[in-house]
Amino acid sequence: MVPRPPDDAPPSLRTPSSIRTVRPDGTPVYRYQPRLGMPPVNVNLHDGADEHPHLPPEHRHAHDFYVLVLIERGSGPEDGVPHDGDLYAVPPGRTIDPGTVRGFAGSRAWTLAFTPDAVPSLASVSPLAWAHHPLLAPFEAEPAGPGTADRPPALTTNVPAGERPRWSASLTELAEELAAPGRLGARDAASALLTRILIATARLAPSAPAPPDPLVTRVFDEIEATFRDPVSAADVARALGYTPGYLTTAVRERTGRTLLEWITERRMTEVRRMLRDTDLPLAVVAARTGLRDATYLVRRFKDRYGITPDRWRRNERS
Repeated sequence: MVPRPPDDAPPSLRTPSSIRTVRPDGTPVYRYQPRLGMPPVNVNLHDGADEHPHLPPEHRHAHDFYVLVLIERGSGPEDGVPHDGDLYAVPPGRTIDPGTVRGFAGSRAWTLAFTPDAVPSLASVSPLAWAHHPLLAPFEAEPAGPGTADRPPALTTNVPAGERPRWSASLTELAEELAAPGRLGARDAASALLTRILIATARLAPSAPAPPDPLVTRVFDEIEATFRDPVSAADVARALGYTPGYLTTAVRERTGRTLLEWITERRMTEVRRMLRDTDLPLAVVAARTGLRDATYLVRRFKDRYGITPDRWRRNERS
């Protein structure tokens, strides 16, 4: 049976999550809440208007994870509404408007939410390089530039009718694995199924990675060169000749995340790699990833992933 999502998840996605931050314009940004013992991936089947309550006009929101939406049964033949087989790839940071949610209200649709570290081949890849990875290209295909993060999700492609049963079967199987985390190999099976679905998406919607934004490229290069040191967003901005306020706003407009969020994401990726691949104590891991000390590392890690670094390490090696 497909698990029903919790009631406190973002209404348009119904994915285990909580508010991570609130943007200056009042838009809440939801973070993914991983489940102990399972990769950070969640899938749900929404059937009709019951899964999409009417939202107040001000309830715009965004999320810090990737979302793939497959329409099994569209809401009608009219233009401008989802059709059978429509596939939408929603990148992190994209603002979701209540009108967009209501547009899907009459449809039977799957939503697949994940963070890239759920995919084994992406787990150790720098988040600064995600936009250039072929498995994530369908999510990053729109040209970068001011306002990109605030556009509604664009139709990525339409799954051919003959292939739709296979897609539905893969999503159903993924839901079953996630619903039984104690089953032998459930974690590996879920990661493999997610990878298969992302490969199928990339094959259906082949697209060259978005052309690099010169400013974002400079910012990412500076983060990559300095994240192991205790640098702040203000340090990165000054090194590039900008004020912290300007650069933070510019980066969020172009990528959906702030400058500090990208620095933190890069550090957390390296922390996870070191926890998984080495036996170094937390104090050393902290020192090598630009974090103040082991106590600060534990606080930031638990805040981000809902689990302590030591427990995460044991879980990864079990």
